[in-house]
Amino acid sequence: MTLKKLRINTNEQGFTLIELMIVIAIIGILAAIAIPNFIAYRDKAFCSAAESDANNLAAAIADYYADPSHVNMVTTGDVSFTPTGTNTATLTGTVNSIVIEITDVSGRCPAEYMSNNTLNGGSGWNSGVFTKTM
Repeated sequence: MTLKKLRINTNEQGFTLIELMIVIAIIGILAAIAIPNFIAYRDKAFCSAAESDANNLAAAIADYYADPSHVNMVTTGDVSFTPTGTNTATLTGTVNSIVIEITDVSGRCPAEYMSNNTLNGGSGWNSGVFTKTM
């Protein structure tokens, strides 16, 4: 039996070590670019959660005052509202001007996002607290 008969396929093909190393380097470069962007998107999601909590609490307050017997200042215990994650909610003001404050307890909301995002009526972010006035 000769050596040629032992080989099943003499034209074996595959990737060389250099080709595999180049592919791994390209994947590493793409990951180095993508991971910081994903972290930034995740951090902005904490801001969006607080803003969404303020809007949801405002809707719950509007629903509370739809009942004519509710004429006193609302509290967070009067409405069915649970903040997202570790956020906390406080209500201040009067019946005619309610101030909703949602605190981003996580501290992950980027400062540049908070400084660039304000709503009408002077509401917006201040030191990790999102304020909405109704």
